[in-house]
Amino acid sequence: MGDKGSDWNTHYRLRALRNLLGTLPDPSAPLPKPKRKPKTNRAKRLKDDQVAKLCRAYKAGTSRRQLAEDFGIAPKTVTAILRRQGVKTRWRKLADTDVDEAERLYAQGMSLARVGERLGVTDCAVRYQLRKRGIRMRDSHGRE
Repeated sequence: MGDKGSDWNTHYRLRALRNLLGTLPDPSAPLPKPKRKPKTNRAKRLKDDQVAKLCRAYKAGTSRRQLAEDFGIAPKTVTAILRRQGVKTRWRKLADTDVDEAERLYAQGMSLARVGERLGVTDCAVRYQLRKRGIRMRDSHGRE
């Protein structure tokens, strides 16, 4: 290796440094404007006339889920808007006959989501009612 140590092959290092300096921008040039990134996860804000239309449609019987689809917002947002506007929300409660049907369908192997779709409620509502009756939930990952 020789006695030059770290100074070995200085021509190569000098050439690499010149190449690097050639790629850097001119320090006296103005800085480029930063690119604007699109905003993500930002809630869509409805205009006043859209909020009024949403409230009228809900009072006429349209479901939260359908309104969410129509206005391009989440069902939770529909509920929040209705609460802010003082609209009394309706909840679909499962009757005992519906819970009996849910129990039968779940025992046949149907998923909570499918049972909920058939009964017109969420899978969480079905799970709540079945657990209230003491039904043991299946492991969704098949580990049992």
